[in-house]
Amino acid sequence: MSTAAAFVQRTPAMKTIVREGAVDALAGELGLLRAQRVLLVCGASVRRSPLHARVMLQLQGLDVLQADDVPAHSSVDLVERLARQCAERGIEAVVAVGGGSSSDTAKAVALLLAEGGRLADHASRFTPPAQLHIPLLSKPKIPIVTIPCTASGAEVTPSLGIRDADGRKLLFTDPQLASRVVLLDARANLDVPAALMLSTGMNGLAHCIEGLYSKERSPLAELLAIDAMQRFARALPAVHAAPADVAARGELLYAAHLSGLVLVNARTCLHHAVCHAIGSVTGAPHGEANAALLPHALRFNREAVGPALAQASAALGGRDVIEWLEELTRSLGVPRRLRDIGVAQHDLERIANKTMGERGLYFNPRPVHDAGEILGLLQQAY
Repeated sequence: MSTAAAFVQRTPAMKTIVREGAVDALAGELGLLRAQRVLLVCGASVRRSPLHARVMLQLQGLDVLQADDVPAHSSVDLVERLARQCAERGIEAVVAVGGGSSSDTAKAVALLLAEGGRLADHASRFTPPAQLHIPLLSKPKIPIVTIPCTASGAEVTPSLGIRDADGRKLLFTDPQLASRVVLLDARANLDVPAALMLSTGMNGLAHCIEGLYSKERSPLAELLAIDAMQRFARALPAVHAAPADVAARGELLYAAHLSGLVLVNARTCLHHAVCHAIGSVTGAPHGEANAALLPHALRFNREAVGPALAQASAALGGRDVIEWLEELTRSLGVPRRLRDIGVAQHDLERIANKTMGERGLYFNPRPVHDAGEILGLLQQAY
């Protein structure tokens, strides 16, 4: 993209602390935010980990509301229940510890606490082939402090997705929902299984690649995408080879953080649209869906995004980016087929139909005319 082209540049009000022991800055950062009443959001695996005890130590002396364990892809019922509890308790900040589901839950609670109503009232709506409605969510949001435990980069993005009772992924966007404070602690990340970091890292990589060709992006998004891709290319094999290497964990966490910043100034496209539908229909982990689908989605788009893929290939030393991705997934041992992540053959048609309502299609350079095209892509990845 030439800097002469039209674009919109966003800069969130975010403070990122990157160091071993960053978790222990939590109390001080909440003090700077003047937050005495706090919602703590995390999943069951975090609650069982040593990190949870460290976080609770930092929250001593505060009025803390602990959310129920966050399920994969979260849920509308959980968010609406938490928003009511937060209103009753006068919650002033949210602390999110974990991966994308915890971050998205924190964002959704902050959104609903400010905007009121039902969560679905505020969701983006896409009607094929090219009608997109994104509600304006202008009311001030309480701050979110995030301790990321995966490589999704969700803590940075202004968007979120929540699964509803009908198996739809409701999507929302508000720049105010990006974390106010992010604590990246590589040593604390050693408690996270390396396999989870590797699969969620494929989600971060997808942010970068789609950020290079999304119909909505800025020059800064492209620069961040290239830098993050190169960091992923080093960090993912390093974490796989040495899961207890603090430096490798730190590089991966930072690459993921940069990939989230890509999405502050770009939109995700077809690949993420399909992955959202996979998660909403089957409950499959988002990182694993990314790992299995990404090379196939890039092949689907290849003729429409050739210059962007060439840019990505150049950043990887001249290797074709799709071939590089396939070799990377083999070497990392992450899932490579949809059948390997719990997706059944009979799910594919429903996933394809749900994808047609996903807003990522609006930003995809190659138009998608019907669900049959998506079904063909899913069958290739199956």
